[in-house]
Amino acid sequence: MTYTPCRPSVRADASQGATADDDAWLVSTSLAEPERFADLFDRHSPAIHQYVARRLGRDAADDVTAETFLTAFRIRDRYDPDRASIRPWLHGIAAKLISRHRRDEVKALKLLARTRHDPVAETWTEHADDRVAAQAASRPLAAALARLSQGDRHVLLLFAWADFSYQEIAEALEIPVGTVRSRLNRARKKVRTALGEHSPVIDERVLEGGTA
Repeated sequence: MTYTPCRPSVRADASQGATADDDAWLVSTSLAEPERFADLFDRHSPAIHQYVARRLGRDAADDVTAETFLTAFRIRDRYDPDRASIRPWLHGIAAKLISRHRRDEVKALKLLARTRHDPVAETWTEHADDRVAAQAASRPLAAALARLSQGDRHVLLLFAWADFSYQEIAEALEIPVGTVRSRLNRARKKVRTALGEHSPVIDERVLEGGTA
């Protein structure tokens, strides 16, 4: 006889409109009822896809998102149900997959830095309807991101684009919080220097200090 845990209903994860305990319950239950894992895909795949698309483009995002959840399904028995949220775990898997495409990511960023031609870059600014500012800012930002190490780029973009706290980034990348802080500070300094006069039109989370 297989034990199925009772479904909890506490600890809200406001960013996803669900609860962390509900996610943990779905992971645990999926060990005996694999079809339950589809609920996690429906709930979290849009955010994963959006993040990966900003890193690698929409074509690659389809494949990486699918592989993220396939990997999560395969290793779901390793998931710690005491985690505050499932999001860092999923983004951590996605980050490892993104790392396999690091050459493509850097190549795309360098191309954008030369040509300005990438509609995704418009979402990097606070005001996406300001096309002139977006195009002006996208080139130096893309060049700056291309020059970051893979580790620094992961930390900066999980903070700026996934809206993660330092602790969540640490969980996602399996590194100490102190390392998150040092990488984020280093990445911001490099990006801020590269942007120069274009800094004001960039999302403040890319450039300014945040809370742990």
